[in-house]
Amino acid sequence: MTPVKHIVFDIGQVLIHYEPDAAFRELIPDAAERKWFFDNICTHEWNIEQDRGRKWADAEALLIADFPDREDHIRSFRKNWHMMITHSIDGSVTILRQLIADGHDVTMLTNFASDTLREAWERFPFLTESRGVTVSGDIGLIKPDKAIYDHHVAAFNLDPAATLFIDDSARNVAGAQEAGWQSVQFTSPEGLKADLNNLGIRI
Repeated sequence: MTPVKHIVFDIGQVLIHYEPDAAFRELIPDAAERKWFFDNICTHEWNIEQDRGRKWADAEALLIADFPDREDHIRSFRKNWHMMITHSIDGSVTILRQLIADGHDVTMLTNFASDTLREAWERFPFLTESRGVTVSGDIGLIKPDKAIYDHHVAAFNLDPAATLFIDDSARNVAGAQEAGWQSVQFTSPEGLKADLNNLGIRI
Protein backbone atom coordinates (compact mmCIF):
# COMPACT_ATOMS: atom_id res chain seq x y z
CA MET A 1 0.00 0.00 0.00
CA THR A 2 1.25 3.47 -0.89
CA PRO A 3 2.29 5.50 2.18
CA VAL A 4 -0.26 8.16 3.07
CA LYS A 5 0.79 11.70 2.15
CA HIS A 6 -2.59 13.44 2.25
CA ILE A 7 -5.45 13.09 4.76
CA VAL A 8 -8.95 14.23 3.85
CA PHE A 9 -11.71 14.60 6.45
CA ASP A 10 -15.44 14.57 5.94
CA ILE A 11 -17.20 17.05 8.27
CA GLY A 12 -20.71 15.96 9.26
CA GLN A 13 -20.77 13.05 11.75
CA VAL A 14 -16.96 13.04 11.79
CA LEU A 15 -16.08 16.47 13.19
CA ILE A 16 -19.53 17.86 14.04
CA HIS A 17 -22.70 16.05 15.05
CA TYR A 18 -25.68 16.53 12.71
CA GLU A 19 -29.13 15.67 14.06
CA PRO A 20 -32.16 17.12 12.19
CA ASP A 21 -34.50 15.65 14.78
CA ALA A 22 -33.09 18.03 17.41
CA ALA A 23 -34.54 21.06 15.59
CA PHE A 24 -38.05 19.63 15.45
CA ARG A 25 -38.70 18.13 18.88
CA GLU A 26 -40.65 21.18 20.00
CA LEU A 27 -42.23 21.88 16.61
CA ILE A 28 -43.44 18.28 16.20
CA PRO A 29 -43.51 16.78 19.71
CA ASP A 30 -44.80 13.37 18.61
CA ALA A 31 -41.86 11.15 17.66
CA ALA A 32 -43.85 9.09 15.16
CA GLU A 33 -45.11 12.21 13.38
CA ARG A 34 -41.57 13.64 13.30
CA LYS A 35 -40.32 10.46 11.70
CA TRP A 36 -43.10 10.62 9.11
CA PHE A 37 -42.17 14.24 8.34
CA PHE A 38 -38.53 13.35 7.67
CA ASP A 39 -39.44 10.17 5.79
CA ASN A 40 -41.97 11.86 3.52
CA ILE A 41 -41.43 15.63 3.34
CA CYS A 42 -38.01 17.00 4.34
CA THR A 43 -36.29 13.79 3.34
CA HIS A 44 -32.58 13.04 3.02
CA GLU A 45 -33.03 12.90 -0.75
CA TRP A 46 -34.59 16.39 -0.73
CA ASN A 47 -31.88 17.82 1.51
CA ILE A 48 -29.00 16.36 -0.49
CA GLU A 49 -30.01 18.55 -3.42
CA GLN A 50 -29.18 21.61 -1.31
CA ASP A 51 -25.79 19.98 -0.77
CA ARG A 52 -25.59 19.80 -4.55
CA GLY A 53 -26.25 23.53 -4.79
CA ARG A 54 -30.02 23.96 -5.06
CA LYS A 55 -31.21 27.19 -3.42
CA TRP A 56 -33.25 26.88 -0.26
CA ALA A 57 -36.06 29.03 -1.65
CA ASP A 58 -36.44 26.66 -4.59
CA ALA A 59 -36.28 23.62 -2.33
CA GLU A 60 -38.92 25.01 0.00
CA ALA A 61 -41.23 26.01 -2.85
CA LEU A 62 -41.07 22.51 -4.27
CA LEU A 63 -42.29 20.94 -1.04
CA ILE A 64 -44.81 23.64 -0.17
CA ALA A 65 -46.52 23.06 -3.52
CA ASP A 66 -47.13 19.43 -2.53
CA PHE A 67 -47.65 19.98 1.23
CA PRO A 68 -49.14 23.48 1.66
CA ASP A 69 -50.43 22.65 5.14
CA ARG A 70 -46.85 21.97 6.24
CA GLU A 71 -45.36 25.25 5.06
CA ASP A 72 -44.25 26.36 8.53
CA HIS A 73 -42.52 23.07 9.21
CA ILE A 74 -40.86 23.04 5.79
CA ARG A 75 -39.48 26.56 6.25
CA SER A 76 -38.35 25.64 9.75
CA PHE A 77 -35.84 23.17 8.33
CA ARG A 78 -33.54 25.95 7.12
CA LYS A 79 -34.62 28.47 9.74
CA ASN A 80 -33.69 26.11 12.58
CA TRP A 81 -30.73 24.46 10.89
CA HIS A 82 -28.35 25.78 13.54
CA MET A 83 -30.14 23.60 16.10
CA MET A 84 -29.34 20.48 14.09
CA ILE A 85 -25.60 20.85 14.74
CA THR A 86 -25.69 19.94 18.40
CA HIS A 87 -21.98 19.70 19.19
CA SER A 88 -18.48 19.08 17.91
CA ILE A 89 -17.01 15.58 18.09
CA ASP A 90 -14.14 16.62 20.29
CA GLY A 91 -12.07 13.46 20.01
CA SER A 92 -12.01 13.86 16.23
CA VAL A 93 -11.16 17.55 16.52
CA THR A 94 -8.18 16.63 18.71
CA ILE A 95 -6.98 14.17 16.06
CA LEU A 96 -7.47 16.73 13.28
CA ARG A 97 -5.48 19.35 15.11
CA GLN A 98 -2.73 16.91 16.05
CA LEU A 99 -2.33 15.82 12.44
CA ILE A 100 -2.03 19.44 11.33
CA ALA A 101 0.41 20.25 14.14
CA ASP A 102 2.54 17.24 13.17
CA GLY A 103 2.88 18.58 9.65
CA HIS A 104 0.51 16.27 7.78
CA ASP A 105 -1.25 17.60 4.70
CA VAL A 106 -4.90 17.81 5.82
CA THR A 107 -7.88 18.98 3.77
CA MET A 108 -11.65 18.45 3.96
CA LEU A 109 -14.26 17.18 1.49
CA THR A 110 -17.89 17.57 2.46
CA ASN A 111 -21.46 17.31 1.22
CA PHE A 112 -22.76 20.60 2.60
CA ALA A 113 -24.89 23.49 1.40
CA SER A 114 -22.78 26.59 0.80
CA ASP A 115 -24.58 28.87 3.23
CA THR A 116 -24.92 26.43 6.10
CA LEU A 117 -21.24 25.53 5.95
CA ARG A 118 -20.37 29.21 6.37
CA GLU A 119 -22.54 29.20 9.49
CA ALA A 120 -20.69 26.13 10.74
CA TRP A 121 -17.35 27.87 10.14
CA GLU A 122 -18.40 30.69 12.44
CA ARG A 123 -19.43 28.31 15.23
CA PHE A 124 -16.58 25.82 14.87
CA PRO A 125 -13.28 27.54 13.94
CA PHE A 126 -11.44 24.21 13.64
CA LEU A 127 -13.31 23.68 10.36
CA THR A 128 -11.10 26.37 8.83
CA GLU A 129 -7.77 25.09 10.15
CA SER A 130 -6.93 22.56 7.42
CA ARG A 131 -5.28 23.52 4.12
CA GLY A 132 -8.67 23.89 2.51
CA VAL A 133 -12.07 22.35 1.85
CA THR A 134 -14.12 21.23 -1.11
CA VAL A 135 -17.80 22.04 -0.50
CA SER A 136 -20.31 20.15 -2.62
CA GLY A 137 -22.74 23.07 -2.67
CA ASP A 138 -20.05 25.37 -4.10
CA ILE A 139 -19.22 23.15 -7.07
CA GLY A 140 -22.46 21.29 -7.82
CA LEU A 141 -21.03 17.83 -7.17
CA ILE A 142 -21.72 15.43 -4.30
CA LYS A 143 -20.18 12.31 -2.81
CA PRO A 144 -20.05 9.48 -3.72
CA ASP A 145 -19.82 10.62 -7.36
CA LYS A 146 -16.29 10.10 -8.65
CA ALA A 147 -16.21 13.61 -10.07
CA ILE A 148 -16.07 15.26 -6.66
CA TYR A 149 -13.08 13.18 -5.58
CA ASP A 150 -11.32 14.00 -8.85
CA HIS A 151 -12.13 17.68 -8.33
CA HIS A 152 -10.60 17.61 -4.86
CA VAL A 153 -7.45 15.93 -6.16
CA ALA A 154 -7.03 18.59 -8.82
CA ALA A 155 -7.86 21.49 -6.50
CA PHE A 156 -5.31 20.48 -3.88
CA ASN A 157 -2.72 18.72 -6.05
CA LEU A 158 -3.08 15.35 -4.33
CA ASP A 159 -1.75 11.94 -5.29
CA PRO A 160 -4.91 9.78 -5.15
CA ALA A 161 -3.05 6.59 -4.24
CA ALA A 162 -1.38 8.40 -1.34
CA THR A 163 -4.61 10.05 -0.13
CA LEU A 164 -6.56 8.77 2.88
CA PHE A 165 -10.24 9.70 3.14
CA ILE A 166 -12.17 9.60 6.43
CA ASP A 167 -15.98 9.53 6.20
CA ASP A 168 -18.83 8.07 8.26
CA SER A 169 -20.74 6.91 5.17
CA ALA A 170 -19.90 3.51 3.72
CA ARG A 171 -21.06 4.72 0.28
CA ASN A 172 -18.71 7.69 0.39
CA VAL A 173 -15.83 5.53 1.60
CA ALA A 174 -16.47 3.17 -1.33
CA GLY A 175 -16.67 6.14 -3.69
CA ALA A 176 -13.24 7.29 -2.59
CA GLN A 177 -11.82 3.82 -3.17
CA GLU A 178 -13.33 3.77 -6.67
CA ALA A 179 -11.56 7.08 -7.31
CA GLY A 180 -8.25 5.45 -6.40
CA TRP A 181 -7.99 6.74 -2.83
CA GLN A 182 -7.38 4.90 0.39
CA SER A 183 -10.24 5.31 2.86
CA VAL A 184 -11.56 4.33 6.27
CA GLN A 185 -15.08 4.49 7.64
CA PHE A 186 -15.39 6.66 10.73
CA THR A 187 -17.24 5.15 13.68
CA SER A 188 -15.56 6.89 16.63
CA PRO A 189 -12.48 8.95 17.44
CA GLU A 190 -10.94 5.89 19.10
CA GLY A 191 -11.52 3.82 15.99
CA LEU A 192 -10.05 6.54 13.80
CA LYS A 193 -6.95 6.72 15.95
CA ALA A 194 -6.52 2.96 15.62
CA ASP A 195 -7.00 3.13 11.82
CA LEU A 196 -4.39 5.87 11.55
CA ASN A 197 -1.94 3.94 13.71
CA ASN A 198 -2.43 0.89 11.49
CA LEU A 199 -1.39 3.05 8.55
CA GLY A 200 1.73 4.24 10.37
CA ILE A 201 0.30 7.62 11.34
CA ARG A 202 0.87 8.04 15.07
CA ILE A 203 -1.46 10.16 17.16
